[in-house]
Amino acid sequence: MTIMSIVVTGATGQLGRLTVEALLRRGIPAADIIATGRDIAGIKDLTDRGITVRRADFADTDGLADAFAGADRLLLISASVPVGERVANHRRVIDAAASAGVSLVAYTSTTHADTATTVIGATHSETEAYLRDRGIPSVLLRNGWYLENYTSQLPQILQNGAVVGAAGEGRISAASRADYAEAAAVVLTTEGHTGAVYELGGDESFTLTELAAAISAAAGEQVAYADLPVADFAQVLAAAAGLPAELAEVLADADRGMNRGEMYTDSGDLRRLIGRPPVTLAEALAAALHH
Repeated sequence: MTIMSIVVTGATGQLGRLTVEALLRRGIPAADIIATGRDIAGIKDLTDRGITVRRADFADTDGLADAFAGADRLLLISASVPVGERVANHRRVIDAAASAGVSLVAYTSTTHADTATTVIGATHSETEAYLRDRGIPSVLLRNGWYLENYTSQLPQILQNGAVVGAAGEGRISAASRADYAEAAAVVLTTEGHTGAVYELGGDESFTLTELAAAISAAAGEQVAYADLPVADFAQVLAAAAGLPAELAEVLADADRGMNRGEMYTDSGDLRRLIGRPPVTLAEALAAALHH
């Protein structure tokens, strides 16, 4: 493989950081990796390992051009900014990537973005459409839900004896951030992915009722699933979890999408890309409980 430089946006976040580590594990020289983020203080340690660290604020067009200079491939990790600003930010990144002449943009989208009815899904759908309109060679990594979205809540879940949500009996194909990062690294470092749409998720899907049962089994404590109307779940997230009202509504709306099967996939794409079975819910729960 010819030497090329790979830009990872959002390297200051968890998925981006894991992708940088996965690229190194796959034998990409540190000198060929450009890690970017808005606040790069948290990734200064990467420079000690020979990785180029550059500031990239998605709202700063000129800065993006500098950050992407010399890039061959680029991973656009969807921004976690207020949902209303997301698409405009993504368009600026895509424009800057086009100006830099990158040969491939890999974008972390969401499962079934083309048909998703959620607020989050709409931002991904619009970004995918913009990538197509710009005609940049691209690959869509339609990442499902993170197992960490649940394992990180284990203390509260066990304290309350309940998983609370609004997903009904919708099935969720969740996977670990590390497995999604591994898939991104594979796509960035091997050929034949241009134009591909990968629906990524774990091999074993589960409902939130099954999640509660799995937590009960792993922790040896009784946990039930409390299914709420979407509006009520949003209120719980705002009141109990202290989330801003807008974010609470977006997350509750994501559960509504789950209820419709929008976070379910049986494609097997993740397993094929990473060359092994993805981490399962049971494995993730065991690791989190014995951490």
